[in-house]
Amino acid sequence: MSDLLYSEVEEDLRASVRDLLSDKASAEALLARVETAEPYDLKLWRTLAEEVGVAGLAVPEELGGHGASAREVAVVAEELGRSVAPVPFLGSVVLATTALVSASAGGFVRRLAAGQAIGALAVPLSTAPGAGFPSSVTASPEGKLSGRVGTVADASVADLLVVPAAGPDGPGLYVVEAPAATVSELVSFDLTRRVADVVLSDAPAVLVASGPAAAAALENALLFGAGILASEQTGVAEWALTETVRYLKGRYQFGRPVGGFQSLKHRLANLYTDLVLARAAARNAADALATGTDVPIAVAVAQARNAPIAVKATEEAVQLHGGIGMTWEHPAHLYLKRAKADEIALGTPGKHRARLADLVNLPA
Repeated sequence: MSDLLYSEVEEDLRASVRDLLSDKASAEALLARVETAEPYDLKLWRTLAEEVGVAGLAVPEELGGHGASAREVAVVAEELGRSVAPVPFLGSVVLATTALVSASAGGFVRRLAAGQAIGALAVPLSTAPGAGFPSSVTASPEGKLSGRVGTVADASVADLLVVPAAGPDGPGLYVVEAPAATVSELVSFDLTRRVADVVLSDAPAVLVASGPAAAAALENALLFGAGILASEQTGVAEWALTETVRYLKGRYQFGRPVGGFQSLKHRLANLYTDLVLARAAARNAADALATGTDVPIAVAVAQARNAPIAVKATEEAVQLHGGIGMTWEHPAHLYLKRAKADEIALGTPGKHRARLADLVNLPA
C-alpha cells in the first residue's frame, strides 16, 4: 500500500480546483442555475476540462492526456463533491473515458481528453461493478445499434455515447455520436447531476472492443467509477460537516452559541469520526485503482462505507440548520439529494457488501 496522505501535487491540484469552484460555482450561482433550462454549467466545464486539464487527467500521455493516476482524479471528485457543481465529470471523465482507454479507442479518447467532446457511458447509473454485460441494446451485422437505456448520467450534454451492446458475435463496446440517438432528459432527483433515457434505432456506431475485451472495458469503467464516487461522497460529507459547524458557531440561543450545547457537540463529533473513516476508505480505493492492488475489495469497502456516511452527514446538516435548512433558498437540500442519488449510483451499499462477502469468501 502506498502512502494514503495527499501528496504535494495532489494538494496543488486541489487548491486550483477549489479556487475555481469557489469563484464560479458558489451556492448562490448553483441555486440560480439548477432549475433553469440549462442546469449544466458548460462554461465552467470547459474551464475545468481544458484549462485545469481534468478531462485528460488519468489519460496516458501518448493518448493526449496528462498521465496522472486515480489518486488525482479522486482529488478532483472530492472537490466537486464539496461544491456539487453541475458538470459532467462522472459521466465523461470517470466512466466514458475510462471505458475507452480500456478499449484502446485512441481517437475518441483524444477528443475527450482535450475537452473537445463530452462522453457518457450508456448504462443505467445504478449499474454496479460485477453486474454483467447488459443486453438492452443490440447490434446488427452491419454495426447499427437499436435499443433503449434508461437513467444514463450526463447523457443530455454528451457528444459521444459509449454503448455496451450485444452483437452478432457476442458483447461489444460501441461509440455513437450523440445526434444519432434520441436522448430524453428525465426529472432527476439530484438537480445537479441529470439522467436521461437514450433510445437508439439503427444508429450508426463504431465498434471499439468486442468479446472479453468489451466486457473487461465496461467492468474497469464501473469499478473506477464506484471507487472515484467514494471520494465525491467524502467531499459531500465534508461540506455538510463544515457548513454545519460554521452555522452552529454563529447561531445563538440563551446567550450562547448553539454549537456549545453538549448534545450537538456529540453529534458533530460523530460526524467528524465518520468523515475520517470515509476519507480513509476513499483514499484506499483511489490508491488501489492507481496501483492495481485489491481493486474490487477496496472499491466495495469504500462504497459500502461512504454512501451511508454522506447521507447521514447531509441529513444532519439539514436538521441542525433548523428552519433555514428546510428551505429551498439554502443549498443543503442539493447536497442531501446528491448524497441520496450517490447512494444508488453504481451499486447500493447492500450490493457492495454482498460483493465484498463473495470477494473475501465470507459464507452467505
